[in-house]
Amino acid sequence: MSDRPIPTPPLDPEALEALFYGAVRDGRLDLLAAFLDSGTDPNRPDARGFPPVVLASYNGQKEATELLLARGAAVDAPDAKGSTALAGVAFKGEAEIARLLLAAGADPDAPNGAGRTPLMFAAMFGQREIAKILLDAGADPLRQDPEGNSALTLAQGSGDADLATLLEAVAQRRTASPG
Repeated sequence: MSDRPIPTPPLDPEALEALFYGAVRDGRLDLLAAFLDSGTDPNRPDARGFPPVVLASYNGQKEATELLLARGAAVDAPDAKGSTALAGVAFKGEAEIARLLLAAGADPDAPNGAGRTPLMFAAMFGQREIAKILLDAGADPLRQDPEGNSALTLAQGSGDADLATLLEAVAQRRTASPG
C-alpha cells in the first residue's frame, strides 16, 4: 500500500455550500472555522434565506454563534421573513444564546416581517426566562404588531398569567417613570 494521498476531485460550489451550512447548523467549529478562514462570507444566507447566525443560534449552537459573530456576522441579520437570530432563540427558549446576542448588540425590539418582536415570541410560547432577559435589555412589552397585539396581550391570550403579570408590572413601571 502506498503512503501517497488518493487524489479527490474538487467539490462543486453547491457541495461546499452544503458543507458550510451543515457545519453552522451542527456546530462543527473546526469545519466552520476552516470555511471562515478561507474567506466564506459569515453573512451569506443559505438558499432558503437563513443567514448563518440565524441557523446557528436557532439550532442551539452557542459556540458556532460566537464564532460567527467574532468573524463579522451581523447580529441582527434577518432571514427571508425578516426574523433575526434573537427572535428564533426567543421562540426556542435558548437563554444563553439570547444573552450572547444581546451582548453583541442585538436589538431586543427588532420586528420580523409581520411586525412581531422577540418578546412577542417569548410571550406566545411561554418562554418566561427569555422574556425576563429581553425586558432587562429594554424590550417594550407594549409595542404592537400591525394587528394591535403586544407581548402583554399575547401572554394574556395564551393563558400564561405569571408572564402576563410580569409584563404588565414592567409596562406600568416604565410608564410611571419614563426614561
